[in-house]
Formats: sequence, C-alpha cells, structure tokens
Amino acid sequence: MKFFSSSSSRTALASVRAIAVLTLVLGMGYTTLITGIGQLILPAQANGSMITNQQGDTVGSALIGQAFTDQQGKPLPQYFQTRPSAAGDGYDGASSSGSNLGPENPELIEQIAQRKKNIAEFNSVPESQVPADALTASSSGLDPHISTHYAQIQQERVATARGLDIAKVRALVEKYTKAPDLGYLGEPVVQVLELNLALDQIQRG
Repeated sequence: MKFFSSSSSRTALASVRAIAVLTLVLGMGYTTLITGIGQLILPAQANGSMITNQQGDTVGSALIGQAFTDQQGKPLPQYFQTRPSAAGDGYDGASSSGSNLGPENPELIEQIAQRKKNIAEFNSVPESQVPADALTASSSGLDPHISTHYAQIQQERVATARGLDIAKVRALVEKYTKAPDLGYLGEPVVQVLELNLALDQIQRG
C-alpha cells in the first residue's frame, strides 16, 4: 500500500513539473520568440498592417475594409466605395462573417436587386455594368479590396466630385491595383483605403 502511495505521488509530481515546464516553454517562451521574430522581420504585418495618413494618424488596416459613408450611411461621392459587408454593422473585425444567405434566398435576391439599382444610379452606369463584388459581401465581411471593374465604373463619379482630371484618377486606380498572387492566383484587385488616401493627399497638395 505504501509502495502504491509513493509511486502515485512521484507520478503526480512529475506531471505537475511537466505541465509547468511545457507551459513556460510552449505557452510563454515560444510565443515570445515568434512575437520577437515578427517584430524584427515583419513589424508592419505583426502589428496589423496598419495604414497612416500624411499627418501620421492611423486610419485603418490594409487587411480590413471600411465604409466611406456620411453619418446617415449614405456613400460619399468623392470616395471609391467598398463592397457590401455582413460583418456586424459592416467591416466589424470582431464579427467577421458572411451573410449565410443562399443564392436562392428571397432576402438576398432582393438585396442584390436593390444594390444593383442604387450603384448604377450612383455611378451613372447601366445596371448591366455593375459587377458581382459590388452586390455581394465576401465570406469574411472584411475584404479591403474591390475588383478593377468595380473601380472603373466609379472613376468618373470620383473625378467629377473632386474636380480632378479623369486621367489622374485612372492613374491612381492603376497604381493601387494589386496583381494576382504569384501572377496567376485570382484576379487583380484594388486596395480601396490606400486609393482614397492618395486622392485626399493630391487635393491637400
């Protein structure tokens, strides 16, 4: 009986020591090491790929989209608009999700029809020119990019609202267009926040 009691005590003590060591090594040491490497090699990415304006103020992240609307939620004509978001009230990083509505869901069909009408009117283009990414939310609800097609149908409206030469706006869209990963995975996309910041900087001189 004493033998089993002694053996059990040693086993329990060894288990506690193993847990303590593994917690220190894997829970704290490994985390600290990886965080340090990230801060040393890729500090911007490790800190959330934050974007700042000319004044040095943080205005968002390159990884998370945001809306460019007024206080009533209406799109601002001087800015390129992002795609819809079903994450919380829109682009909420704490509520990342899609709408979970299937393609035959009546609510989704109605939403798409209304969005197509609104976007066509807002950009003075036929409804047939409104691309799919302007009508549907991404699976994460946080996509910071739009298709080049969606950017192109917005160029005239942004140029007019800002009093800029359309050629200058087109050049900026091209500048902030990201090529497909590895040159062939996916389609070219436009980083909306960076593009809108560049437009603001041009007008500030």
